[in-house]
Amino acid sequence: MAVPIAVLDCDLLLYGRGHRTLDRFKLEDVTDEYLVSTYGFPRQFICYLVDLLGATLSRPTQRSRAISPETQILAALGFYTSGSFQTRMGDAIGISQASMSRCVANVTEALVERASQFIHFPKDEATIQSLKDDFYGLAGMPGVLGVVDCTHVAIKAPNAEDLSYVNRKGLHSLNCLVVCDSRGVLLSAETHWPGSLPDCTVLEQAALTSQFETELHKDGWLLGDSSFLLRTWLMTPLHIPETPAEYRYNMAHSATHNVIERTLRTIRSRFRCLDGSKGTLQYSPEKSSHIILACCVLHNISLQHGLDVWSAPATGHMEQSEEEYEQMESVDSEACRVRQELLLTHFS
Repeated sequence: MAVPIAVLDCDLLLYGRGHRTLDRFKLEDVTDEYLVSTYGFPRQFICYLVDLLGATLSRPTQRSRAISPETQILAALGFYTSGSFQTRMGDAIGISQASMSRCVANVTEALVERASQFIHFPKDEATIQSLKDDFYGLAGMPGVLGVVDCTHVAIKAPNAEDLSYVNRKGLHSLNCLVVCDSRGVLLSAETHWPGSLPDCTVLEQAALTSQFETELHKDGWLLGDSSFLLRTWLMTPLHIPETPAEYRYNMAHSATHNVIERTLRTIRSRFRCLDGSKGTLQYSPEKSSHIILACCVLHNISLQHGLDVWSAPATGHMEQSEEEYEQMESVDSEACRVRQELLLTHFS
């Protein structure tokens, strides 16, 4: 009899609290206001995620079989949006801290697996032209396919390669390279770069650069700030504008580029686990990178569902960039020619 009792006790330790209480929590039993205040999203959005991720989260494993996809998603959303880990949120849905941690990991990986489905540049000509038209409507800057910037997310000090993640402020971080459209929809997100790398180095090594140099730079470009080097497919501000045309170009550039700054602020506002107010992400760089990317996926899904994240107040302590801008001039003569032609054609 001792062996079955021991097995039963182990099973209760592994699944017990969650297995006994999860059936009590049902989405239909709580109000929309409660869901938004506790988990950051309305019922319809949560139900969509259950449909999207349910099959993946239902895969039987030793540790998660007793926890429903619905509960796993609520646990992860609670962590992403509150930045509070894990006991309070776990108590709200009746699971232990260990189960809460597994839920966050499971949902994060399920979202990361679908990142390319929700974060990508358009490929058809009509959508690309619409992208350019929307940007032009902001401040008269033609040919814009997206605005690019970097942002740092604080992480705990990793056990290995410690110094590579120390940024200019002496903090451990990941430097994340992102591109968005005129509505704040993310078109690219690379969240894994060590915090010690300057923005210009991140871009130089990024998949985004290879993508634009081989595929997407025809008749269009990204807009980047002065932390990046001018390229034929990346227009940066003039460091010392002198003519009226150059001033007009810089003003249009700044007004258009502001979209990415607003987008980064509102992502931090919605996903408080990234904003630093609750401390650093307590994970390895790889897992922290996945959490950031999962939040980027959720950001795009929320925009698809008409959730106006720009209406949320900007909060948090995570700065947009750790860069102290260096006045770098491009040695790419072709890139200089392209920018000069843009100045003469559209701003003179």
